[in-house]
Amino acid sequence: MDVAHYGRMAEALHALSSQVAPARRGAGILAIAPVLTVLVFGLPIGAGLLGTLLPAFGYLPALGGLEFGSAPWKALIDAPGFATALQLTLVTGWLAALLSLGLAVAIVAFVYHRRWARRLGEAMAPMLAMPHSALAIGLAFLIAPSGWLTRWVSPGLTGWDVPPDVSTVGHPSGGPLILSLLLKEVPYLVLMLLAAMNQVRAREHVAIARSLGYGPVQSWFDVVLPQLYRQIRLPVYAVLAFSLSVVDVSLILGPGNPPTLAVLAVRWFADPDLHWLFAASAAATVLLGIVAASILLWHGGERVIGRVLRARIARGVRSRSSAALAGAASAFGAVLLLTAMLAMIGITLWSFAAQWRYPDALPSTWTFANWQRQSIALALPALTTLVVAAASTIIALVLVLACLENETRDQRRRTSKSLWLLYMPLLVPQVAFLFGVQVLLVRIGADGRLLAVIAIHLVFVLPYLFLSLADPWRSFDERYARTASSLGASRWRVFWRIKLPILLKPVLMASAVAFAVSVGQYLPTLFAGAGRVATLTTEAVTLSAGADRRVIGAWAVLQAVFPLVVFVAAAWVPRFVYRHRRALT
Repeated sequence: MDVAHYGRMAEALHALSSQVAPARRGAGILAIAPVLTVLVFGLPIGAGLLGTLLPAFGYLPALGGLEFGSAPWKALIDAPGFATALQLTLVTGWLAALLSLGLAVAIVAFVYHRRWARRLGEAMAPMLAMPHSALAIGLAFLIAPSGWLTRWVSPGLTGWDVPPDVSTVGHPSGGPLILSLLLKEVPYLVLMLLAAMNQVRAREHVAIARSLGYGPVQSWFDVVLPQLYRQIRLPVYAVLAFSLSVVDVSLILGPGNPPTLAVLAVRWFADPDLHWLFAASAAATVLLGIVAASILLWHGGERVIGRVLRARIARGVRSRSSAALAGAASAFGAVLLLTAMLAMIGITLWSFAAQWRYPDALPSTWTFANWQRQSIALALPALTTLVVAAASTIIALVLVLACLENETRDQRRRTSKSLWLLYMPLLVPQVAFLFGVQVLLVRIGADGRLLAVIAIHLVFVLPYLFLSLADPWRSFDERYARTASSLGASRWRVFWRIKLPILLKPVLMASAVAFAVSVGQYLPTLFAGAGRVATLTTEAVTLSAGADRRVIGAWAVLQAVFPLVVFVAAAWVPRFVYRHRRALT
């Protein structure tokens, strides 16, 4: 029986099922799920922030800090490079966030009415599966003085028989860092916008605006974007917070002396001189304040820009340049997509290269020896990565499904407060609370344990999985469930036999997103694992400072392959399972 026939049955039996007196909803173990979910990321973040804030003011009894004082702040201010690190953090973070949002909005405005708009989302999805560090390593291989881009034009067009003596990776301006952030954040915001468009009547509103003499792109900007922005406000804030506090990408592509404030804090946390922990906590606290102030400033900017745009719309201003600007932004977005693809192709080529001397555009000889030599070293981190990612994803999936099912039975809908709570792990800088979590783990004797790493990954995996699955789950047509209930099926039977089969694809895709998030976690693994739990990401970031690109390429490729394989499986499994039921494929 296909879904269409089942829907007709639901229509026919709706009157009967509506007369069935519902039992008390939300009872049993499902009612505990929301509390457990909040505790999963609420307690670590709360305890972690407290464990970081106290040393920032001099209180850390384990290191002799028994009184509150301003000594950590004085040490922070007097530290060489602090002012430059602060400036670099603000410039790179704000530029990356502003450019990402501007490009994403312009791209969607240019392509939303085209037939291949949905294909654009599908093309960008694999980029989101790639861990930030793997993409950053690939970009470093691409733009380095001896990188792939230089090799394409040398020596024929440049005359360079040796790599040019210029600074690209680690440039003091932070340009490569911003470019790497754009490669991930623009696709993310594009997909958020495309998903939000399903909830507004974009085509009808644009048609009305066009009948008044506005162009298609300006119509979208003036009429549709204000409706969409309310729905993507929290993702935009998350992008801003991430850009200001990212560590792994900054270690690979950012300036090294001085680095960004987040990297500076991590260096001090890892310093053999333990007294630098106080200054590191102060730096982490400053970063927390920067992120909070930036979000408030951004929110204030939204109000000002909104008033300006409303006044402009009220005057009936027509713009002829909006379409050209959107086209230029889309072209730049295509360049970003091509750059990401070339970055991943580049590290793949290096992992199989036996000899690749400058200025050859391709390796002169190929080999599997790189993988054979690294196979033993790769085995344990790869297994650890799979175990941690699979365990955290499965636990998160159980909690999220329980929460959503409890929400359905309680007939409750999300509120803005619950969304803010879900985005808390994405808005709070990792470095601002992970040291406090590490202190807590040390006190209970759990630091450096695999279970501790799984637990801290769960803090970041769970929100992504919930946010990915919530809308498809809430869009489920409850007439199917009511029809099955009227035929005598229990709620759990409806859940397993009706809901999950119909929602199998979104469940698997949300799980793939969560798996990719876990694979890409660098700082949580470093702090919770105390350097004793090695994953592909932690090892790849460490190796990125080395000189052997073949070794780095092998680690980065494997790091990127795991999430891609899971995404492909998530897309393929429903097609295979329901290959004889086209409505469910």
